[in-house]
Amino acid sequence: MISLAHVTKTFAGAAAVRDVSLDIRGARTTALIGPSGCGKSTTLRLILGLTTPDSGEIRFDGAPLDESNVRDVRRRTGYVIQDGGLFPHLTARRNITLMARLLGTPADAISSRLAELTALTKFPADALDRYPVELSGGQRQRVALMRALMLDPDVLLLDEPLGALDPMIRADLQSDLRDIFRSLGKTVVLVTHDLDEAEYLADHAVLFDHGAIAQQGTIADLAERPAGEFVRRFFSAQHRRTGDA
Repeated sequence: MISLAHVTKTFAGAAAVRDVSLDIRGARTTALIGPSGCGKSTTLRLILGLTTPDSGEIRFDGAPLDESNVRDVRRRTGYVIQDGGLFPHLTARRNITLMARLLGTPADAISSRLAELTALTKFPADALDRYPVELSGGQRQRVALMRALMLDPDVLLLDEPLGALDPMIRADLQSDLRDIFRSLGKTVVLVTHDLDEAEYLADHAVLFDHGAIAQQGTIADLAERPAGEFVRRFFSAQHRRTGDA
């Protein structure tokens, strides 16, 4: 579904992504993992065409990503960021349906799709006319997810979508997200620094180190057969953090 071939991106002379080649298979969840500043989120923005590579090529469903098709790719892609990115002056309902309304989707189709998504994400229907400030953190992320799914995209990109939530709400949303991913069968790319979350939600994990891919495979593969010292240290640090908690 998505492929990157020798992609490099620099900012102010520093490489955020370094010679990354990666194939993201369709209909499965791929987690991009690693410490802060390792290139995970930049890779996600490159896939969405929010920033362009300095070198290398990105292909979306077989076609090179460029100015001629980037708008179409974005319509085929749902995007969720850590704080949800909701418009504070719009209700949950209007946040969710914004793009559908701008594209001229019939009102009855919007209403039907909204009902489907409300049930899918277990969002209380009586909260649809509340503003983001009137919603809990978990509810805001469910609204952001519904907005991303409104146009029934082929690909779903999630950038630390649960990072700002407290542990209990995060656990509930992780469970719901896994059920949603499995029921919809979409191509999902998830950025997270949390190994437990990656193992729970993803079929495949890609570990980044200073903008380059250190190793990829299942979380069990990486833990049991680390490709180098960085991989071993990353897993050791995560285990210590979990133990301290």
